[in-house]
Amino acid sequence: MIFSSITFCLFFLCILVGLGVFRRNSSRKRFLLLGSWFFYAYWDWRFLFLILISTIVDFVIGAMLGHEKKKGTRRLLLGVSLTVNLGLLGFFKYFNFFIDSMRPLVESFGFHVGSLDIILPVGISFYTFQTLSYTIDIYRGQIKPHDNLLDFSLFVSFFPQLVAGPIVRASHFLPQLKEYKPLTAGNAYAGFQLFTYGLCKKVFLADRLALFSDHVFTNAGLYDCATTWMAAGAYSLQIYLDFSGYSDMAIGIARILGYDLGKNFNFPYLSRSPQEFWRRWHISLSTWVRDYLYIPLGGSRRGKARTYVNVFVSMGLCGLWHGAAWTFVVWGMLHGVGLVLNRMWQWKAEGPGFRLIGRGVAWIGTMLFVVVGWVLFRSVGFSEARLMLRQMFVPESGVNWFFPYFPFVLGVVAGAHILKGFGFYEKYLESETVRWYSPALLFSLLWLVIIFQPTGFNPFIYFQF
Repeated sequence: MIFSSITFCLFFLCILVGLGVFRRNSSRKRFLLLGSWFFYAYWDWRFLFLILISTIVDFVIGAMLGHEKKKGTRRLLLGVSLTVNLGLLGFFKYFNFFIDSMRPLVESFGFHVGSLDIILPVGISFYTFQTLSYTIDIYRGQIKPHDNLLDFSLFVSFFPQLVAGPIVRASHFLPQLKEYKPLTAGNAYAGFQLFTYGLCKKVFLADRLALFSDHVFTNAGLYDCATTWMAAGAYSLQIYLDFSGYSDMAIGIARILGYDLGKNFNFPYLSRSPQEFWRRWHISLSTWVRDYLYIPLGGSRRGKARTYVNVFVSMGLCGLWHGAAWTFVVWGMLHGVGLVLNRMWQWKAEGPGFRLIGRGVAWIGTMLFVVVGWVLFRSVGFSEARLMLRQMFVPESGVNWFFPYFPFVLGVVAGAHILKGFGFYEKYLESETVRWYSPALLFSLLWLVIIFQPTGFNPFIYFQF
């Protein structure tokens, strides 16, 4: 079930009723855990066992790490956690990818290699990274092992963020489970406000942009330069609105229940450098990659050359995390190159006029870089990406299609980013104080979602990761 479906609304209503009935904190957590397992099993009950395996393995290893003092044994325990979690992720998500990548080499020696019909479990990339961060943090001595299996199971399986994040750290979420979380009017309003914004982003804006961008990408090379650039821009808006919309809905649902999941997006299209973009985009993943990939590789502690290699490798793996295809890997490497160049060249303009021009040029350059990257990210293969990029930079004749909804959405997103830039967004639109216009605004957004939602099934983009 997806957050924008009637089925989920009925499910969430049952959750609220159950939490209203149970008064003891332990009973409420058991009910939430069972509800979270049901939510995940609704997709495919068989994959619930994968979550249970990750939960039990990391809970037990975490407890053992808390008592073990020998470095060798501690490394062995951490290795078991990494092997189990990354092994499951690698098999279900990357087995066919590696088989297909190695097929030409293997078949050149006369061996025939087949593929398996493996279904990708929803959310496996997210909860795998979440449980891994728990055991790694214990191994580093940053947190102590949790002694309550119920709390740890709920941390892994909490349904708002289970299938597409945010990737929550144990140090942030587990302490919240110690106290009873009553349903309050303040949390209900703040959470419902976030949920409504996210729902409108997804259904009213992103899904309708998909009607245009999906068609152009599917028929890459058919449309002219202007239409192709418009499709690339439309997808750039679509993926932002779709994923940030999901994050808003997940964070809003958790807030209604009394829990804080942190922030996952911070207006990334205000960025003036690739480095700033990744500080604003998918924050829970970018900080995970920084803390558990980039820094263990050496970070910036071993000279400039090693720093650039670490950045490049980390972003390549970040791209691979997004999907089992070389287009994702190259997309990650492209951002790795952008981050390296960003570190190598830090130009500072002198004087207010030059600073303003410099910021404008930096923003335009960053946005062009990001949009071109999204073309690789969206394309099914390199041939499709090549056709799209050729029409963008070496244009040939093609069909012209002006999609009027694109400039409308562009204006909406630009307006929200401008409000954020001047500090008005939090003050007037995300304020937890109920203002005189708040009911009318939320009702209007819900009305737009109901009236203008596209027909058919429109899953969130990041469900495939």
